[in-house]
Amino acid sequence: MKFDLRSAIGGLLAWVAVLALGNGTAGASPQSDREAEYYPLTTFPIPEGITLEASALQLLPGERLAVSTRLGDIYFVDGAFGTAQGVKFTKFAAGLHEVLGLWSKGDGWIYATQRGEVTRLKDTDGDDRADLFETVADGWGITGDYHEYAFGSKPDRDGNIWVVLCLTGSFNSETLFRGWALRVTPEGKVIPTTSGLRSPGGVATNSLGDMFYTDNQGPWNGTCWLKPLKPGGFVGHPGGFKWYAQATNLGVAPKEPLSGSRIAVERTKIPELIPPAIAFPYNKMGQSAAGIANDYTAGKFGPFSHQLFVGDQTWSTVMRVFLEQVNGVYQGACFPFREGLSSGSLSLEMAPDGSLFVGGTDRGWGARGGKPFSLERLRWSGKTPFEVHEMRAKPDGFELTFTAPVDPSTAGTLESYRFENYTYIYQASYGSPEVDGAKPPIEAVTVAPDRRSVRLKVKLTPGHVHELKLPGVRSASGEALLHSVGYYWLNEIPQP
Repeated sequence: MKFDLRSAIGGLLAWVAVLALGNGTAGASPQSDREAEYYPLTTFPIPEGITLEASALQLLPGERLAVSTRLGDIYFVDGAFGTAQGVKFTKFAAGLHEVLGLWSKGDGWIYATQRGEVTRLKDTDGDDRADLFETVADGWGITGDYHEYAFGSKPDRDGNIWVVLCLTGSFNSETLFRGWALRVTPEGKVIPTTSGLRSPGGVATNSLGDMFYTDNQGPWNGTCWLKPLKPGGFVGHPGGFKWYAQATNLGVAPKEPLSGSRIAVERTKIPELIPPAIAFPYNKMGQSAAGIANDYTAGKFGPFSHQLFVGDQTWSTVMRVFLEQVNGVYQGACFPFREGLSSGSLSLEMAPDGSLFVGGTDRGWGARGGKPFSLERLRWSGKTPFEVHEMRAKPDGFELTFTAPVDPSTAGTLESYRFENYTYIYQASYGSPEVDGAKPPIEAVTVAPDRRSVRLKVKLTPGHVHELKLPGVRSASGEALLHSVGYYWLNEIPQP
C-alpha cells in the first residue's frame, strides 16, 4: 500500500474518474454489467455505527465470517452466505491496532496480526466477546509512522504465519525488520526470512503452498508486483539491509543493487535477488495491489481452479493471476477479472462453496468504488465466460488456452492480436515509466485441433512485460472475450 504524495495524487485522480462516471460509483459500467452475468456481486449493508474498513477476513465454523477493521475491531458476521439483508454483525473484540491478518483453525482461538504483534484471542465464557488476549510474537519494531503496516498470512505448510512488514515511509527502515518478511512458528518464535520488501498489500500461498505477497509501486518498484517469498531471498528494496546483523540465521546482506539498472541485469549480479512473478502494469491493471486468494474450490468458483485472485485497492477491482514455473522460477500472466466493487478491494477470502469475500476501505488512499468501506461476496453464476484461461511461455512464444473452443477463422488470424513488450527501471527513486519497449511481430498463429488452445510464435524478452491484446478472437459460438488483454511477466525462456 502507498500513502505518500504520489499515492494521494493517484487517489485524487481515481476520484476524478469516479465523478466522470456521473453516479459516484464504479459499479454501473457496461463492463461490470457483462462481468455480473458470470460473477454476480452481493453487497452487504453495514449497520449504522459500524465503520467496517474490512482489513482481514477469516472463515469460522458454521458459515460465520470474522472481519477485522483498520480501526482495530473484530466482528463476527453471520448470514453472509445468504441474501444481502440476512446478515448480523457482532463485535468480538476492540482496541487492537490495525489488524491486517486473521486466522483460526476452528478451535476457538483467533490469531490477529497487528502492527506490533501477532495476538491470539478467545471467548472463554460463550458470550461472543473476546476475554482472553495473548501475545504470540512481537519480534519486530514499530514507530508512529503511518506506513508501518504489518500483514499476516494464514499458516504455511509448516504451520508458520508469515508477517510482511512495510518500510518506515516509502524509502527507509527505521526500526527492527521493517521491509522484511518474518515467519512466526506455532510456538511463537520469530524467524527473519526474506529482505527487500517495500509496501506489502497482502500475503498468501498459491495452490502448491508457496508463499507470495503483493508489493506496491514506489522506490525500487517500477510498478505493482506479485513476488515469491523464499527463506534467504531478497525481493528488491535494500532499505532494510541494516537488519542482517540481527538476522543471525541468514548471514551477510546481499550486494546492493545498482539504481537505474534493470531487474534482469541485477539478477545476474545478486544471487539472492528473487525476481517478481507477476507485474501489474500501473494504470493498466490498477494502482495498489492488495489481498490474495487462491481458488482451491475445484470448480465451484468457475473454470479457474488453482489460480490466484488479487485485489486492487485504488481501482476497486479483483484481478486474476496464472502462475507457472520455468527453470524453477515463478512467472506468469495477470488478467482483469471483476470491476465495480463498492470500495477499495483490500482483503480477500475464498470459501469452500466458491464464494469470494472481498473487504473494502478507501481511507488514506481513495478508491474508485465510491464508498468508504464495504463487505461483498462474489460467486460464480454457473455460466462460463469466454476468457484466456492460461498463458504459458514456450521456447518460441506463448501457448494460450481458452475456457471455450475458439473460432479458427478469427483465432488463427494474425490480425486478431496486438503484441508489445516493455520493462521498468530498477531504481531508488519512485516508480518508473514503461521503458525499453518493442513490438516484435507475431510470426505465426496455430490453432490446436481441439480448438481449445492457440500457439503464438513471437520473440520473448526476459525481464519484460509481454502485453497481449486479442481484439479479434471469437469463440466457436461467436462471442468476444470478456477480457481481451493479458500481461505476462517473463523471467525465464523455457528450453526447447
